[in-house]
Amino acid sequence: MLDAYALKLRAQGYRLTPQRLTILRILQDADRHLTPVEVYQLAQAAMPGLTEPTVYRTLSFLTEQGLLLAAHVSNGQIVYEIAEHSHHHLICRACGGTQEIDHNVLGSLYQQFQDSTGYLIDSIHLTFFGLCPDCQKK
Repeated sequence: MLDAYALKLRAQGYRLTPQRLTILRILQDADRHLTPVEVYQLAQAAMPGLTEPTVYRTLSFLTEQGLLLAAHVSNGQIVYEIAEHSHHHLICRACGGTQEIDHNVLGSLYQQFQDSTGYLIDSIHLTFFGLCPDCQKK
């Protein structure tokens, strides 16, 4: 997978620097979304001397290049994940549980928005908030 990222960056005229590689590996190995602070802490441990501003710039750059997805979660905080597949999230406001929704479920809605507004939607990530079935029972 990391070779594909290197090829994509090279095709756009960029290099896969050690800092970019470290951050991509961290997010690829994560079993959940990570906050910028969590990415920084893990990156700092893997690559001592890496600064927090470098991590934030790299997260932004990799998101702009389409390699990462940034999402807002329940407290307004941004979290990051590898952009392997288009999907959305349901997040429970009570317990914080998360469920993925495949993008195909909302594909026609995106198309309707584009058709009715004339916008070309280039960010395909939504987060819905509510109460999960278990929390509704409480």
